Amino acid sequence: MNRWMMVFLVAGLSWFVIAASGADSNRGKDSVLLKGGYRGDVTFPHHLHQDVLVDCSSCHDLFPKRAGVIADLKIKGELKKKQVMKKKCVSCHKAMKKAKQKTGPTKCSACHVK
Repeated sequence: MNRWMMVFLVAGLSWFVIAASGADSNRGKDSVLLKGGYRGDVTFPHHLHQDVLVDCSSCHDLFPKRAGVIADLKIKGELKKKQVMKKKCVSCHKAMKKAKQKTGPTKCSACHVK
């Protein structure tokens, strides 16, 4: 292999690695710990939901994509307690279950851990 082919190969591989790592960093954390009140916290599998739902606006129409945003909006009174869970999580899981699709839990105790 000549020198220029090696340069193009290395440059192409470098571009691929940079592009792939940039796409992953835009996905946020693999899982997110949500404060769950007296029932206990919830470990939310973020990447799993991204892979299944594909469209981020499925959930993020209620809140922007930013770490800690749910807690911030609750403190400001712009997001009601359980609003995300009832409006998004449980209703989506029940709809998927009704459609006979593999889905997550529909009962509070399945996600909240003390």
